[in-house]
Amino acid sequence: MEDSGSITEMVLSNGDAYVGSFKGVFPHGKGKYTWSDGSVYDGCWEEGKMSGEGRFVWPSGASYEGDFSGGYLHGFGVFSGSDGSVYRGVWRMNTQHGIGRKQYQNSDIYDGCWKEGVREGSGRYAWSNGNMYIGSWKDGKMCGRGVMKWFDGDLFDGCWLNGLRHGSGCYRFADGSYYFGVWTKGLKDGHGMFYPAGSKHRFLRKCSDRSDEKRKRRLSHISSSNSESVKPKVKRSFSERISSSLLRSSGSISQRTTSLGEDIALGDSSRDIMTCDSSSVLSQSSLDDRTEFLETGSVAYEREYTQGVLIKERIVNISKLSRKSKQRCKFHAKEVKRKSCVDFLEGRKSYYLMLNLQLGIRYSVGKITPVPIREVRQSDFGDQARIKMYFPRKGSQFTPSHHSLDFYWKDYCPMVFRYLRELFKLDAADYMMSICGDDGLRELSSPGKSGSLFYLSRDDRFVIKTLKKSELKALLKMLPDYYKHVKEHDNTLITKVFGVHRISLKRGKKVSCQVRFVVMGNMFCTELRIHRRYDLKGSSHGRLTKKDRVDETTTLKDLDLTYEFHMDKLLREALFKQLSLDCRFLESQNIIDYSLLLGLHFRAPENLMSLLEPPDSLHKVETDPDHVEGGISQGELSIPPRGLLLVTHEPSSVNVTPGPHIRGSTLRAMSVGDQEVDLLLPGTGRLRVQLGVNMPAQANQKVMQDEAASVQVELFEVYDVVLYLGIIDILQEYNMKKKLEHTYKSLKFDPMSISAIEPKIYSKRFLSFLEKVFPVEP
Repeated sequence: MEDSGSITEMVLSNGDAYVGSFKGVFPHGKGKYTWSDGSVYDGCWEEGKMSGEGRFVWPSGASYEGDFSGGYLHGFGVFSGSDGSVYRGVWRMNTQHGIGRKQYQNSDIYDGCWKEGVREGSGRYAWSNGNMYIGSWKDGKMCGRGVMKWFDGDLFDGCWLNGLRHGSGCYRFADGSYYFGVWTKGLKDGHGMFYPAGSKHRFLRKCSDRSDEKRKRRLSHISSSNSESVKPKVKRSFSERISSSLLRSSGSISQRTTSLGEDIALGDSSRDIMTCDSSSVLSQSSLDDRTEFLETGSVAYEREYTQGVLIKERIVNISKLSRKSKQRCKFHAKEVKRKSCVDFLEGRKSYYLMLNLQLGIRYSVGKITPVPIREVRQSDFGDQARIKMYFPRKGSQFTPSHHSLDFYWKDYCPMVFRYLRELFKLDAADYMMSICGDDGLRELSSPGKSGSLFYLSRDDRFVIKTLKKSELKALLKMLPDYYKHVKEHDNTLITKVFGVHRISLKRGKKVSCQVRFVVMGNMFCTELRIHRRYDLKGSSHGRLTKKDRVDETTTLKDLDLTYEFHMDKLLREALFKQLSLDCRFLESQNIIDYSLLLGLHFRAPENLMSLLEPPDSLHKVETDPDHVEGGISQGELSIPPRGLLLVTHEPSSVNVTPGPHIRGSTLRAMSVGDQEVDLLLPGTGRLRVQLGVNMPAQANQKVMQDEAASVQVELFEVYDVVLYLGIIDILQEYNMKKKLEHTYKSLKFDPMSISAIEPKIYSKRFLSFLEKVFPVEP
C-alpha cells in the first residue's frame, strides 16, 4: 500500500478493524483501531504504533486519555478504572511513574509521587473519613518521616516503616496532651515522656507550632507540585522496536493494559484506642494519691514500654525540669563562647580525622589484600611491622588528593589484622565499604571518663575509638597472645579488633598532633532493639549513675542493675566456661578495668499482655474482605502466648552471616534435649543463638518500695529478655600508676570496692559478681 494521507478503512482476518491514515502498510497519523475483543484506540499513530495523543477504551469500561509513545501509555494522561477510580498524572511504559493524583473507588485520594505503579516519595493520602497522612512513601506504604492526622484531632509526627510507626516521634492527643517516645513496628518500645493536657512546659508550645508549620509546608509543597504538573510536556521518543505486523503490535497493547483497572486502593483507617490506653489508666489510678501535691500543669510522666506494654513510670516535675534546662543552656552558651576562640584546626579536627581515617584504611586494606596468603610470622608483630604513607593534600603518585590537611598514616601489624579479619569472616570489600563509603562516619559522645573520641560506621557495624599511647603499647604487646587466643576460642567474648592505626596531622613543616585509633566490632549492632545497657566491672565505688542523667542511650553501671538473669543450664555453663577462659587470658596480660558490656532486649510480660496496644493507629478491623482492597490493612491483633521460645536449630531458617560481634558456634540448650537451638520470637522472627548474641533469659527484679523513689512505679517483677554481651576495655595494664591509685584509694575506701586492684583479684571479683548476676538454677 502506498503512502496516503487520505482516510482508509481496513478489516483484518481476525476481526480487528482500522480506519485512518497509513504509511506503507502501517497506520500512521490519525486513526481508530478496534480490536475483536471490543478494545478501541482513537488517536495518533507512528509507523504502526500508538504515539502522540489518543484515547484507549477497554471492554471492561476502563479508559485512558492522554499521551502515548511507542505503543505504551507514556507521558501525561487520565486513567478511569472500571471500579470508579481515577488517576490523573504522569505515566511511563504503562505504569504510573512521576507526580500524579488518584481518587479511589471509596473516595480516598492520594496526591504525590509514584514509582512503577506504587506510591513512592513524598505524598499526601486523604481518607474519606477525614484522616490524612503527609510524608514519605516506599513500595506503596508509609515509610520515612511523616505526619498522620486523625479526624478527631489526634496527630502523630515521626518516623514510619512499612506503614507502621517505627522510630522516634511525637503523638499529640486531641485534648492537648503529648507523648514523645520511640515506636517499633507500630508499638511503643523504650523510653518516652507523656505530658498531660495543660502542661506548662515551653517546649510543648514550640513543638506544637513547629508541627503545624511543617504540616502546612508539606501540604503546600505537594499541592504546588501537582498544580504545576497539570499538563507536563513529555518528550515523545521514537520507538526503536519496529513491528513486523499491525496485528502483533496492536495485540500486545490490549493485553498489557487490561490490568491497569485492577489497581489497589488503601482501605479505610481509624485511630487506635490511645486515649483509652489501658496502661495510661493503670498508671493514673496508681499515682493519683501522689500527685496531689504537684501544681496543675507541672506534672509529666517518664515512661518505659516493651512492645507496647507499659513496664515503668516515674512522675517528673516539669517546673524543676525547666529550671535545669535553663541552667544547661547557660552552661552550653559559655562552652560555645570558649570554643569560638579555638583556632580553625581545632574546630574541624574531628572532620579531618574522619576523612583521614577513611583515606588511610582504604589505602592499607587495598595494599595488603592482594598479598598472597602465608602463615603469620613473629616479624608480623610489634611496632616495626607497619605500613607508612604520606598523604599530601594535593595528592601524589600513590595517594589521591583530598580536602584535609597533609598527614602521615601508619598502619600497625597489617598482616596480622588481615588474618584476624579473615578469621572473623569479614570480607575486605565489605569492611572498606562500611567505613570508607560515601556515607562516612558518625561521631559519638564518649560514654566514659576516658575522653576518647568514638566514631560509628553508617551501617553501625564498627566502632572506632581513639587510644592513648599507653593503650596502644598494651595492645601491641598483647597482640601475639590475643591472636592465639581468638584463634583457639571461637566463642571468645573479648572485643573483636580489626585494625590499629595512627594519624599524624602536619601543619607547616611540623607534625601538629598524633592520634591513634582502634577499629572494633559494635556489640550492639543487633537485629533486636536494645532497651538498656550496662557496663559491669564487679566493683562498687563510683558505680552508680545519677538518675537525672539517665535516658535510653545511657550505659548504666553495677549498682544500677537490679535484675538477676536465669538462663538454660547449658547456656549458662557455656557462658561461664568462656568467661573464665577470657579472664584467665586478661589476667596473664596483667590487664584490669575491663568490664562486661550487657545489652537487654525486653519482651512484653506474659502476665499483663492484655495491656498490649494495637500494633498501629491506622487500622480498622473490616469484616468484609472485599471492602478493604489492599494497601494498609489491620490483620490479626494476635497476642503470642510467650515472649520467646527455644527451638531446634535450623540453619536454613536463620541468618548465619557472621556479624561484627558474631563468630562462634550455635549453642546447645538442655530445654530442647541438648541440641543446638534457635530463638523463636512470636510475631518478630527466628534468631540463631550464639555466645553473647541472642541469648534468652528470664530477668527477675525485686520491687523495692523506697520512700525516696516513691514517685516511680515498677509494674513487673519478671521479664523475658534477650541478652547481648561481651568483654570491653581490655587495654589498661596494672602499672605503677594504677598501683599508686590502689594504695591511695584503699586508705579512704574498702579495697575490694575500688576498680584498681591486682589482676588476679580483679578477675576473681569480676567472675564472682557475674555469678550473682547469672545465678545457678536451684
